[in-house]
Amino acid sequence: MNKAGRIGAPLRALGAMSGTSLDGVDAAVVDTDGRWILGFGETGYRAYSDEERAVLRAGLGQWAGPKAEAAGRVVDGAHAELLAGFEGVELVGFHGQTLAHEPRGRGTCQVGDGAALAEAIGVPVVWDFRSDDVAMGGEGAPLAPFFHFACAKWIGAQEPLCFVNLGGVGNLTYVDPSFDEPEVEGALLAFDTGPANAPINDLMQERLGRAMDEGGALAATGQVEEGALELFLAEPYFARMPPKSLDRNDFSEMIGLVGELNDADAVATLTAMSAAGVAQGMEHCPRPPARVLVTGGGRLNPVLMEMLRVSLECPVEPVEAVGLDGDMLEAQAFAFLAVRVAYGMATSCPGTTGVRALVGGGIVSRPGN
Repeated sequence: MNKAGRIGAPLRALGAMSGTSLDGVDAAVVDTDGRWILGFGETGYRAYSDEERAVLRAGLGQWAGPKAEAAGRVVDGAHAELLAGFEGVELVGFHGQTLAHEPRGRGTCQVGDGAALAEAIGVPVVWDFRSDDVAMGGEGAPLAPFFHFACAKWIGAQEPLCFVNLGGVGNLTYVDPSFDEPEVEGALLAFDTGPANAPINDLMQERLGRAMDEGGALAATGQVEEGALELFLAEPYFARMPPKSLDRNDFSEMIGLVGELNDADAVATLTAMSAAGVAQGMEHCPRPPARVLVTGGGRLNPVLMEMLRVSLECPVEPVEAVGLDGDMLEAQAFAFLAVRVAYGMATSCPGTTGVRALVGGGIVSRPGN
């Protein structure tokens, strides 16, 4: 409930996202009532330093202990620094940093203290979005699909379309905008398609001391090793029906598949694997989409985008083609989801995470409480 005490009244919400690519924190303002996007506001970005990124990398795969705690301190400090610069915000959606994700095992682990962040910036914070979904039998990911549905309505889409997010891990949301609400059966289907930028970034860091293959420059000079690509696509994950999700390190053996290749061929092959995962995922769509809109860092890689265009049978474009911001879409999603949590609305459903029933996960922490 907002300051005026009106259920469902529009709120100015600020969302923050620290993704599996470990580049930094994105923050973005969305005006919304939790159902419709009413407008987009200010955005911001705070890069992690090399030292901070090393602490976060060391925390990956940890569920507790000193390395996870150190990663949490980095996440809390970076978010407080960035979010304190926003004014006129009524609510914050704070995703934190995923260190481990094992929905069919130990659960899911995102570090970041939403209560401490609320105290630091003086604004109510919604956080821990995934735990309730996992507790009810869901995958806990992906969580952006309800926002993707709102985006499809915002751009006036008339035909089914797909949003493909290429961050550290790739995920796909199929949206049928003929439905009125995202939780209605058939309106959404979502799942992780496979690794995207994470293995490329890891290999670049390991071999060349660089954070990424910027602009796909190295991949553009290499050749794809088809044998390694075939082994990758033989992974049982691709035969599983969605919804389904991945941990950042679930396909860590990919780097082993390209271990004997030179740098350019290795990166080209990892890039092809990312595109092939999306192409495999498209086979699960209930109807062929009219277009694919790509968000996340992968849309800035022309080699990856061309691989997608060649393998898919519909137009493939960055989300900027419809006036959206591919750098900020996930941060905007958590602003939108925060409002839904505050109003007791669902944030995931059987078609998005496989959860048994509609669930609206998240904790609301208020300053001074």
